Amino acid sequence: MAKRSQVPQKATAAPPHASGTRLSELVAAISLSSDLALGQPMEHVLRATLIAIRMAQRLDLDEDARAETYWVTLLATVCTGESFELMEIFGDDIAFRSGAFHVGPSQLSQMFYMLGRAGSGRPPPARLRAAAGIVMSAGKNVEASFVAHCAVTTEISRRIGLPPGVGEALPYTFARWDGKGIPRGVASDAIPMSARLMQLADYIEVSHRIHGVDGAISRAEEISGTMLSPAIVKVFSQHAHEILGNLEESTWDQVVAAEPRPRPPLTEDEFDAVLEVMADISDLKSPWFSGHSRGVADLAARAVKAAGMPERDVVTTRRAGLVHDLGRTAVSNSVWDKREALTQGERERVRLHAYYTERMLRRPGALAGLAAVASSDHERLDGSGYHRAIRGSDIPLLGRYLAAADVYHAMLEDRPYRPALKAGDAAAQLRAEARRGALDAAAVDIVLGVAGHKTSGPPSAPAGLTPREVEVLILIARGATTRHVASVLGIKPKTAGNHVERIYTKIGATSRSTATLFAMQHGMLATLEPVQH
Repeated sequence: MAKRSQVPQKATAAPPHASGTRLSELVAAISLSSDLALGQPMEHVLRATLIAIRMAQRLDLDEDARAETYWVTLLATVCTGESFELMEIFGDDIAFRSGAFHVGPSQLSQMFYMLGRAGSGRPPPARLRAAAGIVMSAGKNVEASFVAHCAVTTEISRRIGLPPGVGEALPYTFARWDGKGIPRGVASDAIPMSARLMQLADYIEVSHRIHGVDGAISRAEEISGTMLSPAIVKVFSQHAHEILGNLEESTWDQVVAAEPRPRPPLTEDEFDAVLEVMADISDLKSPWFSGHSRGVADLAARAVKAAGMPERDVVTTRRAGLVHDLGRTAVSNSVWDKREALTQGERERVRLHAYYTERMLRRPGALAGLAAVASSDHERLDGSGYHRAIRGSDIPLLGRYLAAADVYHAMLEDRPYRPALKAGDAAAQLRAEARRGALDAAAVDIVLGVAGHKTSGPPSAPAGLTPREVEVLILIARGATTRHVASVLGIKPKTAGNHVERIYTKIGATSRSTATLFAMQHGMLATLEPVQH
């Protein structure tokens, strides 16, 4: 992963503007993508985090150790960068991870599981070759995937500014108490306590959800002394009912509130840096996606700026572009990396990734404002898109720019079923999509313009509104008075009033209601949240 996006810690003459968002909220959102990649219901990792933290408290660990346990549990399974390699060996990477939670602790059971999954979904000769590869390498081809996984999660912890101890513990994500895990030969107390607690919590959450408290205790005792620390299992078994209590009640809020040694809200720059990490996590799902989210975010943001929209819309568009494919982790690489035509069922699975993107972004308040834009990049004006199949002005204006940028950028990238298109051919196809009524023609024109192609004319906002007038209109539509508009934008009330008069003249409005209708018809309101007076 690129290192350019480490959360900045630079000193400034004035305090940096705070985003109002805590790192724990964003990492909790990222953890939802881990759930889907593991083949588990959403909030699996959040519930595991609560289990790990409660265990840390039972063991009387100090605050630093509890903080390390908290972050290690949230991050340990967040990388899907090894999905391509797992798919090459086991077929459906998500099914492989899901089934691993239920395998017995012996080396023989582990080997039988891998051999049974080898080449899944392929013809018998291919399955035989995949199984032979595991045997011939003594499992080292599988081991390499997990080592790569740990390297990425360690880098993620560094980039988002977590304490060094978190990064030092993450390489032991797949270690075993008996030394037969990864890294090989690392056993017992050589495994950091935070990693040991994360391992117990990860397994126990699944067993508890399926089999209840007694089932969780049975599973912990079954793998005690092999995969898990006997001392930790003993404490868990003694206090299982308390540790597993209330896991389903406001899990999100409990996890955010449970952060040991709470960190201050992120600055705006730090917030953007974490979103870049989220973009990279999305794109690591497959080699075919490398750099896609960053590229789309940059192109869409430049197009919105060229269209004369306010700077905050430019920022919103870039941020939405960075996270627009977070839901990719919910779909197996056996689908994403398929060279043949997808089946109807596989196409339906692809369509679901936009739905999961929206679900992941709805929890933290700072991301909820991006959800409508980020999840609309696959919607089409004629209603042929997904996942909501909305049409026309129901699609947010910024989402239309994001959609045009996404389609164009994707056509310039290699895919398993086709080579990358030349820029001219991609532009021609994009314009064809606009002519048939699928993509916004104005957005397509401006996207192509900032990408270096000829445009049909100078870009402008609807009805010739200036960037400032667009800002004023959005505020009015959300219930702001003229005085409040002046306060928010740092202008005089008389100037704000003049802006309102010119806007009404340009758009033919006679009241706030008709002005709001115009804004909605042109997709200028991603959400209709009232202005805080």
